[in-house]
Amino acid sequence: MTKAVLGILTAGTILIQTDGAPRAQTKTPSHSVTKDQYERWKQDLSNWGRWGKDDQLGAMNLITAAKRKQAAALVKEGVAVSLASDADEEKSVDNPNPYEHRMMGIGADYIGVAMHGWAHTHLDSLAHVNDNGTFFNGYRPDADTVRRDNGHARNSLSNEKTGIFTRGVLLDIPRLKGVKYLEPGTPIYREDLEAAEKMSGVKVGPGDALFIRTGVWPYRKDHGPYARGRAGKDAGLDVSTLPWLKERDIAILGSDHPQGVNPAPPESNVAPNAVHDFMLVYRGVLLFDNCDLEAIADAAAARRRWEFLVTAAPLPVKGSTGSPINPIAMF
Repeated sequence: MTKAVLGILTAGTILIQTDGAPRAQTKTPSHSVTKDQYERWKQDLSNWGRWGKDDQLGAMNLITAAKRKQAAALVKEGVAVSLASDADEEKSVDNPNPYEHRMMGIGADYIGVAMHGWAHTHLDSLAHVNDNGTFFNGYRPDADTVRRDNGHARNSLSNEKTGIFTRGVLLDIPRLKGVKYLEPGTPIYREDLEAAEKMSGVKVGPGDALFIRTGVWPYRKDHGPYARGRAGKDAGLDVSTLPWLKERDIAILGSDHPQGVNPAPPESNVAPNAVHDFMLVYRGVLLFDNCDLEAIADAAAARRRWEFLVTAAPLPVKGSTGSPINPIAMF
């Protein structure tokens, strides 16, 4: 049998001429990422030094006055939608550190939380994750000094005291695939993100806050609490999407869990939570972890509008590695 390539119909689809009629043959994209390639990306995809050697804002620099004005113009109805889950006070396999809430009197209460993990909606600062002791833009603190000073000298969320105000974009991957939720461990690839952009009629761009819905919370409602995170299973972004995330040049990345697929697929030779860690350490992108994106998914679908103003105000705690957060989308 003889074959000839007649042309490319769409990305990954090739028209093949055989002895019979021409037919489309889909070429599966490679998602393999070697350890060497991942290490090179720490240089090639990095934002270190982009805004100067003393910069502590990272990709938040992309949220300019012009970007805020563009975002404000997206408000047409004045309808607000929270992107946060309710405070979870029940201990479970995926919530080892529940919210503490107790009344101290009839008109006073105490609220406390160890926010990092897979249960609570929070914002990660650039002082949250390091690679062999080095944080975004080369900040390399002494661990004993951080403990003694009760906080980081650089990269904390006190730098974001004026808050977050930018264009938000939701890419709803379960809706794209026609399912209620993604099964834990399902990777999201570049072609999924671009298909979701096409479905939504939006293109993610510089300074955006990008939210990726996987359907964690409806899955948990149907199946109960389950092991997630570095030692468990999550649907999420495959490490091969990192060059795409650089191309889009986002300021903030959010999801209904900490962004990346766990465990990493066999073809991606990286550690768990690779996307989450890379975006903080090398891209300088703040992360909204464990958002509840169900209400915004319904609101966006009802309007057929997947872009909106998003605002949030982290607690201005000096030296902090993150903050509990309630992001608000406004249509």
